[in-house]
Amino acid sequence: MAGPRTAFARNQRQQSGLAERRLWELLRAGRIDGHRFRRQQPIGRFFADFACDRLRLLLEIDGGVHRLDEVILRDHWRRTELEGLGWTVLRFANNEVTERPDRILAAIRSHAAALNL
Repeated sequence: MAGPRTAFARNQRQQSGLAERRLWELLRAGRIDGHRFRRQQPIGRFFADFACDRLRLLLEIDGGVHRLDEVILRDHWRRTELEGLGWTVLRFANNEVTERPDRILAAIRSHAAALNL
């Protein structure tokens, strides 16, 4: 039987929006230079949209609600905590995923190059 965190992550994967589904098609199975990402990965007390352990990289996909002041503040504290755990957090808007996925792929490759991986 799955625990509550596993059930939550599973539900989040099943309820993902268009941008998350499209990005997952680009990331899954190591399609970007062999870097393997996982969806709705628990990191500390949070769940990251996408996580790559090897790169210590988290990708967060943001809808319109992330433009609200209280959400911007919450995202800042979340990022600070995740970076304190040794992760790099890259945030992208939904429309960046659907309209310019090349920017996301370039950001991942740039991060990997900075780590010499």
